[in-house]
Amino acid sequence: MNYTFLDFLILIGSLGMFLYGMKVMSEGLQKVAGDRLRSFFSVMTKNPLTGVFTGILITALVQSSSATTVMVVSFVNAGLLSLAQSISVIMGANVGTTATAWIITLFGFKVEISLYALPLIGIAIPLIFSKNNKRKSWGEFIVGFALLFMGLDYLNRSVPDLQSNPELFNFLTRYASMGVRSIFIFMVVGIVVTLIVQSSSVTFAITLIMCSKGWISFDIACAIILGGNIGTTITPLMASIGANVAARRAALAHLLFNLFGAVWLMCVFYPFVDLSAWLTGVVGQGDPDTLYRYTETLEQTSPGLINQLNNGLLSPDSPEMRNFLSMQLAVSFGLSIFHTLYNLINLSIMIWFVKVYVKILTSLVKVKNKEDEGFQLKFISRGLLSTSELSLLQARKEIALYAERTSRMYEMVHSLLHEKEGSEAYTKIYNRIEKYEMTCDRIEIEIADYLAKVSDGRLSQIGKRQISAMLTMTSEIESIGDCCYNMARTLQRKSDASIDFNDQIVENIDHMVDLVNGALTNMVSALDRIEVSDAELNAAYGKEVEINNFRNHMRSINIQNINEKRYDYQAGIYFMDMISESEKLGDYVVNVLEAAKERRHTNVG
Repeated sequence: MNYTFLDFLILIGSLGMFLYGMKVMSEGLQKVAGDRLRSFFSVMTKNPLTGVFTGILITALVQSSSATTVMVVSFVNAGLLSLAQSISVIMGANVGTTATAWIITLFGFKVEISLYALPLIGIAIPLIFSKNNKRKSWGEFIVGFALLFMGLDYLNRSVPDLQSNPELFNFLTRYASMGVRSIFIFMVVGIVVTLIVQSSSVTFAITLIMCSKGWISFDIACAIILGGNIGTTITPLMASIGANVAARRAALAHLLFNLFGAVWLMCVFYPFVDLSAWLTGVVGQGDPDTLYRYTETLEQTSPGLINQLNNGLLSPDSPEMRNFLSMQLAVSFGLSIFHTLYNLINLSIMIWFVKVYVKILTSLVKVKNKEDEGFQLKFISRGLLSTSELSLLQARKEIALYAERTSRMYEMVHSLLHEKEGSEAYTKIYNRIEKYEMTCDRIEIEIADYLAKVSDGRLSQIGKRQISAMLTMTSEIESIGDCCYNMARTLQRKSDASIDFNDQIVENIDHMVDLVNGALTNMVSALDRIEVSDAELNAAYGKEVEINNFRNHMRSINIQNINEKRYDYQAGIYFMDMISESEKLGDYVVNVLEAAKERRHTNVG
């Protein structure tokens, strides 16, 4: 066999085109859907069945179970989905991913869609250059669809002809004829290939090409696809690195679901493969293993004919080519039926054990400290809104919890100040602050969206003024989180610049932290009781005066210390950044309490 390095590069390029086409198609659809995907997730995950339906639908649309699962992990990390909700969506995603297999089956063999790829791109180009974002996204989807099938077509043409290389073919045959051991070996092959290409759909496409050329039997192809189902869990696991405990549990749920499914299927593997082959015959496509037996016979009688059939050198109207294409279609249908049937049965079994999954995952991934649990909306439900008054009460409680969580961020910043720079503990605290800040932004949006929906209901003018005040409180609390993150970034920049704070600077920052912590404690305490008293607001004003006075004093002291060479100018800059951000944080605390006070004045009775 004359297979050159250029041929190998063409093979890699074909695989890259297939992957890139799937990526562009997926991203195009996600852009079309926009924030509606997030809203859809929130509303449709109230019970396991709707969660499963959500996973199936979203994955069928974005053409990637990994993309769906990564989205789920990110939503769990932000506290927008519970662990139980995420498990049902992940289960549905495994069924939804079979849509790609069916697209390849229905279009890749029945219709030579690669012939229409360039015309499709021609249609998409005007859409891509449109100023309308939605039309542009649809254009990207069409281009991705075309590239996917062009890649599949090139992949089919560029794979090396194993029959022309007896050594490689005998090697493959030897490992494919070891009974049950072969199934385990090729399942591992499926896992490894999927780990490398990061897509079970690509593994399915490669397996389909190998099986449709008669290189591997139907049962071996099924084993590779089963391994691909396990290998695809690596992407969400990677996405959960650095995430909170809930997100890591959600990613691990994907792995456990596929592992448990593989265990029961391996116990009944051959009967299940026979069932899939029988169903393929029932739908009128014939036996999917006929092609492998046919090529084995031809290898003995007419090896040249195999190359002609695989390379499309015969006329499509010739009896041999028509028969060969019919057998290829049976292989494609058989593998799609196996893939879909396995995932459907696995889903129908595992859906009843969601609570068991939660217990297993909770025991496997334990919480080391309170912060590791991350943020979760506790009082606001994302389904149908309840009565307006109860909705306002839920929002008040959520805002109070939001305030307590952001005050925790300030404590982490103080811990970061006293931690050894560059240490594992320092990095861990900084990463936690960074995650808190991102999640604070998301929670602000969630609370604001909820209040906007409540305001659309039947509310009095008093109720609407309360919502206006709560929106102000939410925005100001988010600004507190921004201040905390800015201070953490200041400390990180100081570390990167190899600047040290002397004891005097640290002592002054500690004093400012004590003042601000007093203001934060007063704010959290007031919001916990829903209503803010005059005494609490006056106390906040008093704390703000102390904070401002200390900030002004530090400005003078800082200039004096720099002039007297007690520390260098750059250390003084970072020092005053910390003091100024703390002073701004104190202003936001007063704003929160003033808005809460305004809300109280709008209460009746």
